[in-house]
Parts: sequence; structure tokens; C-alpha cells
Amino acid sequence: MAKLSAEHRSHDMGLHTEQLTGRTQQRFFDVSEEDNFLYPEAFDVDYNKRKSFDASKMDTNGINMKIRELMSKGYGSIVVKNPLAKHSLGVGILQRLNLTFEGSLGYFGVGLIDGPNVRITGRVGWSCAENMMAGSVVIEKNAGSTFGAAIRGGDLVCMGDVGSRTGIDQKGGTIIVGGRTGAFSGFMMQRGRMVVLGDAGKNLGDSMYDGTIYVGGKIEDLGVDAVPAEMTELDCAWLDRKLKQYGLKATKGVKNMTKIVAGKQLWNYDNLEPHEKKIVL
Repeated sequence: MAKLSAEHRSHDMGLHTEQLTGRTQQRFFDVSEEDNFLYPEAFDVDYNKRKSFDASKMDTNGINMKIRELMSKGYGSIVVKNPLAKHSLGVGILQRLNLTFEGSLGYFGVGLIDGPNVRITGRVGWSCAENMMAGSVVIEKNAGSTFGAAIRGGDLVCMGDVGSRTGIDQKGGTIIVGGRTGAFSGFMMQRGRMVVLGDAGKNLGDSMYDGTIYVGGKIEDLGVDAVPAEMTELDCAWLDRKLKQYGLKATKGVKNMTKIVAGKQLWNYDNLEPHEKKIVL
């Protein structure tokens, strides 16, 4: 086997003299939890232990701290009544939990979560479930713009209509819209799946790098590098199973939905000739 000579450039750059001793290793999960991989600060909760409270006279911080307090006492099913569309509720929950909001949320609801199952009986504002990692979020009515921005995992479901830029910079997981979605949905999508049972606005999938978008209604137009693809039996089987899980159906059947993927012409955009860049854009 060939050996690197002592005169290799890496020696000149000092890469062989770096001191590696004394480094600390940060642990993000409790390794003793072999199956659950819990965060060290996660609480041991019982889903059968249920508690509800009225949030109408509480501010955002008070509501979030109350949820955390109940989790610390072992409550695994928590109901928040009258959230009154306050912003940033239910954010940063990093464990399994059954959480219900009886009412509507404002901006940035249930963002940065990793594990809880959330149900919202009303509407939600902008950027619901932004940077969601795992779990499920179900909204029974409508949602604002940037729904599921930068989502990385889990299921995010809106039974009604959503605004523009749904799933912007989506990096994984599944977004399901029971109604319509606005312009630039799937913009810069990188991974994951988006299902829209109604119509889609302008520039669907614009500059998407990867991932898949399914649309049951009309598409106003496709964005840059977003192209139609053939629906397969695997696509149909997955859609049937996923929609059934949330009590939804495709009006014309999943076989008649339109599948959109990345054309991948932008993958090597910097290497294209000027006239080729004009064609792509």
C-alpha cells in the first residue's frame, strides 16, 4: 500500500502537529435510553396522566413554563385551553408528549420541536412548526405563510388552506395540506415530501434541490428547475397509507395526482455557460 511521504503538503500546513488531547465531547442524547434516545433534560411522562389549564390570562412565557412544569410532574397529555392566538407557544419541546391547543396560535407556534404529538383545533399564523425535527403536528383549520419552514422530520398536517412559501427550505419529513397552498411552495426544497390535495400557486418547487411534491388540484405554474415526474405504484401506496393516517383523501384519487421533482439542472449551475444559464432560468 502506498505511503504518504514526509514532504506531503499536509505537513507544511501543520495538520500533523495539532493537539487533540483534552478535547471534550458533548452528549446530546442519553445513551442509556437505547430505544428512545432521550435528551438528558427530558422528563419521564405518563401519557395516561392528563392535565388541562386555561391560558386566557397568561402570557407566552407563562404558558410555555406551565407546560414544562406539568411535564416535570409526569403529565404526558396536556391540554391548553384558550391560547388566544398568542405567538411562539409550545416551542422547543424535545421529548414525546401529547399536547393539545384548544384554539388558535399566532406566529412561530410549536417550532423547534423534537418528538411531541401536537393537535391545534383552530388556526395558526406564520412559520408554524419551523425547524421541526420529529413527532406530528395537526392543524384542524387554516395556516399562514412559511408553513413548515426548514422542517427536518415528522409529519406536519393542515386540514385547510395554507399561505405562500409552504415548506421553504424543507430538509425532510412530510408536509400535508388538505386544501390549497400559495406561491413559492417548496422553494429551495432539499429533501422530504409535500402533499397538497388542493391547488398550488405560482412558482411551485422553485429552485428545489431534491424531494418530492404531490398536488391533487391545479398548479398555477412551476418554478425554476421543477419538473413533472411519473407517478409510480410506490408513490400511490405511500400516499394512500399516509393520507389514511390523518383521515384525508385525494378528491380524484392518488393515481391522478401530479408529481413534481427537481430537474437537477441547477446542481451544476456554476459550471454552465452563460447561454445555458439563461435557458435554465
